[in-house]
Amino acid sequence: MVVNGETGWSGIGWDHWRDLNLIRARLDAGADPNSGVFFHGRPLHAAAECGSPEVVAELARRVDDIDAEHEGRTALWEAVFNNRPDNARALVAAGADPWRPMMNGWSPGRLSLATPTPDLFTLPDGEAGLSAAETAAVAGAGHLITAVGRSEHDGFSLACVAGITAAEAARRLEAVPADDAEVEEFLEDPWDDEDDSLAVVGVTDVPGGCVVFQPWAYTASNPGVIERLSVGTACYGMYANPKSGNQGAVARDGGIEEWDTHPGGGRVSADEPAEEILTTYLYHYQAVAYCFAGAGLRPTDARSITDRPDMWLRLPERDWWS
Repeated sequence: MVVNGETGWSGIGWDHWRDLNLIRARLDAGADPNSGVFFHGRPLHAAAECGSPEVVAELARRVDDIDAEHEGRTALWEAVFNNRPDNARALVAAGADPWRPMMNGWSPGRLSLATPTPDLFTLPDGEAGLSAAETAAVAGAGHLITAVGRSEHDGFSLACVAGITAAEAARRLEAVPADDAEVEEFLEDPWDDEDDSLAVVGVTDVPGGCVVFQPWAYTASNPGVIERLSVGTACYGMYANPKSGNQGAVARDGGIEEWDTHPGGGRVSADEPAEEILTTYLYHYQAVAYCFAGAGLRPTDARSITDRPDMWLRLPERDWWS
């Protein structure tokens, strides 16, 4: 059956899940309320994440099971994880269970305790709230996200290193102070001499460790950089690729532990550690803050990821990709 020239859920994008008339027309024309949506799998999950409460209520009325799971989570879990409290209320009003066990101990109700609306549901007797460590993680995330803010530009790279100073980072990288006049030229036009500008990075001490930062390219997150920085500790690197999004990596004790990660991404699997599920929620769409948190850094401001580091360094000529 065809509505607006499309059949089933074909052509339905993120914004369409807020259009009650369109979604109702598709359903009336035969679209399956239980399946057939690309990426989300289930229409109700898609609406819970990015739709309106009215669309959520319409779909909830038509599905076979309001608590059906997709990749280990219910539609209610998606609503909570994506900070859609109105959608969550619509689902609960339709019979969804906030305390259904899932996601390695993070039921929708328990996860809601870490959100900006911790009173979204009533905590039943015997149901575990947040631990002291989890409560501290929630508070710490708020402070950290506020401190680092959100960059308005892509194309930068960083390496957040636990437990070492900026001077020690310079020693490990065998770097020397960069010429201030050259740095000013690179800040104006880093691609006038690409090979030369790629060798210059900034480094700044922050509480808990230090940050290596390159405002214009990927060098700070190269494998050779983060491996050397991570000897005896941990280093979270990221390149904010303007073409393909945030590309993350984790190095620990001199070796790459994770590569091509997506810091600040919104997808998490049910078999991940409970701590990582919480961290992924807390730093959803906050890629830079995620890297700081991973390394245990506690900056009071965003200076370490600007053009005002403690010092500019020139790296030695070397293959920093190996």
